[in-house]
Amino acid sequence: MSDETQNQTPTSTTTSNKNGPMRVVILNQYYVPDVASTGHLLFELAENIASQGAEVKVITCRPSYGPKETWQKCPRKEFKHGVKVHRMFTTRYSKDSIIGRIINSITFLLPLAFLHVLPRMRGEVFLYTTNPPYLGFVGGFISLVRRHKYVVLLHDSYPELAVWVGKIRSGGFIDKFWKFCNKIMYRRAKQIIVLSEAAKRLVVENYGPDPDRVHVIPNWADPKELEPKPKEESSFAKEYGLVEPFTLLYSGNLGLYYEFDMILDAAERLLNKNFRLVFTGAGGQRNAIEKKIKEKNLTNTLLLPYTPQEQFNDALCGCDALLVTIAKGIDGISFPSKLYTSMSVGRPIVAFSSPNSELRLKVETNQVGYWVELGDTDGLVDSISYMMEHKEETKAMGDLARQLLIDEYSIDVSGKKYFDVLKLGYKEN
Repeated sequence: MSDETQNQTPTSTTTSNKNGPMRVVILNQYYVPDVASTGHLLFELAENIASQGAEVKVITCRPSYGPKETWQKCPRKEFKHGVKVHRMFTTRYSKDSIIGRIINSITFLLPLAFLHVLPRMRGEVFLYTTNPPYLGFVGGFISLVRRHKYVVLLHDSYPELAVWVGKIRSGGFIDKFWKFCNKIMYRRAKQIIVLSEAAKRLVVENYGPDPDRVHVIPNWADPKELEPKPKEESSFAKEYGLVEPFTLLYSGNLGLYYEFDMILDAAERLLNKNFRLVFTGAGGQRNAIEKKIKEKNLTNTLLLPYTPQEQFNDALCGCDALLVTIAKGIDGISFPSKLYTSMSVGRPIVAFSSPNSELRLKVETNQVGYWVELGDTDGLVDSISYMMEHKEETKAMGDLARQLLIDEYSIDVSGKKYFDVLKLGYKEN
């Protein structure tokens, strides 16, 4: 039977499926072909869970995350690799506008709740993500009026992150109301998935769910999709003149909760060296990065747009090391998933964060790169210089990173853990 035929097969929305396969409904604002990293992660997760025998449906929106030129046309409904995808029509105002974000969220959440959650089968388990960050409120409040089995997946913790970036006031009405809603969401969830031990502590201490229902499952990369290849074979490296100089690449969200001043200061110190710094992506700090590159006349630094997904592997392989950073005070609130894509292509990591960060622990313990404390520009320059002078040792770190990804942080490893947690939520009364 073709994908198109399967997509047209009607299904009941009023009966349960006690004896059949587990039915999973994944809810997220972004999904492939959108450029959001969470959308791609959930795409891989959905297909992996389906391959383990679950019936999977994804409810999402049309592409809207990145710049308009990245928005691809895609079918409203499709069935592919065992996953049914339903893309809702919502507003797509700029994320740079708070009002625009709110309107986008409302036009997603209200139809989602009344058309896609309330009428659904009882024999299903729902996976609520944090895109948008209050998406899980739908599950919490619906569970107050009817039986509703759901699991919460926490990527970025709000309102903590909004307070940290200064968008809302700590202890203010919005902060208190958001935390009140979070308590309902987390305490009524059958299970909870977080990305780190610090995130588990934050959820348990702030919102009070049973610690046994909070599971730490790191993000991942697919080693079959992102594979190592020599830099000299990378079209990206050839196009931008990166084959010969030592190249450090940052790829992804240029958001407010990442640290970039330190690496730009290091690039200035390395202007007389055979070194290139490359940024690809967009976000709240892109304009500030562009301005600083011009002010410092950083001729060794490139600022490029998002890399299309079909060119992502090639671009990641167009460097000698990959940059992963997270700002001070973010531990538990967020964790950079780009760590795992960097490992997958067999490149060493240059990481900087606060000393107690789990990012430091993962990099140093496994000897897959170098960690530098936030603010230590000298240490960052020294680490880059050492890697430039010790190419074999640098390559060996990349090889270790690739093997670590396969052993501990692949989609197959994490997908099995997700399946088991969803099964727990699915079976609960």
